[in-house]
Amino acid sequence: MEMEKGKVVVEKVRGKSTVIRSFSKYPLKFITPRKMGSSITDAVWIYSLTYGGGIVSGDSISVEFTIGDDCTAVLTTQSSTKVYKSLGSKCSEQVLEKQVFRVVSDSSLVIVDWFTSGRHESGEKWDFELYRSSNCIFAEGNQPVFLDTVLLEQSSPVDIAERMHEYQVIAMVLIYGPKLKHVQDQVQENVKRLMSQQLQIPSTRLGCCAKTNSDNCLVRPAFIASCSAFGPKGMGVVVRVASTTTEAVYRFLHHQLAGMEPLLGVSPYS
Repeated sequence: MEMEKGKVVVEKVRGKSTVIRSFSKYPLKFITPRKMGSSITDAVWIYSLTYGGGIVSGDSISVEFTIGDDCTAVLTTQSSTKVYKSLGSKCSEQVLEKQVFRVVSDSSLVIVDWFTSGRHESGEKWDFELYRSSNCIFAEGNQPVFLDTVLLEQSSPVDIAERMHEYQVIAMVLIYGPKLKHVQDQVQENVKRLMSQQLQIPSTRLGCCAKTNSDNCLVRPAFIASCSAFGPKGMGVVVRVASTTTEAVYRFLHHQLAGMEPLLGVSPYS
């Protein structure tokens, strides 16, 4: 199978973070806007997309990014990538098996990795055989800092849709590095307060009673989030989210990452 590849190198040019090399091969495409956010903010934005709006049978994409010293780069991927289902014995797949990040001691890294069940309003809910996404962070000396895998797999007797109940979105937000300590502290406080409020809301307002034909009604909030620290001296924070709607996740991401606007020039998910 031919491997489609892309490579981006960001270095300082005249005191500004700049893409000095950008290569991509069909169906992958990189777009670097000339202006994004405030002109006084040193951050370069890179849009990654695939022609045709999705991954089809035979596609396999590998990308390498090198971010130089004292540079800031934002990579956004296509927000609505669709894996087209195949017919008969043909196989269509999108593999996000391993994303590897290597960081130096004073580097900062933010990862937002989320996945939806499909067009659930039209009945498409978790209609696939396997989903696996791994994120690995290594510090200097190849020291593992964060090793994580999300796995959804069809199995008998309970399939993915049944295990996910009414949740249609799962997400992970990872915030790592000394320059983002203020964002980490705020996110941890926000998640703690949010979930405390959720647990006090009556189930009728949540609209999430999972069982109505029994005396013991199992209540599942429409939106749940957890937060935990990781890495040496708690230098990183990971937030995990499950939601019944996509809009709720957008609102959550916008609110939690608003503290990054001074670094990026714009507020993420605004």
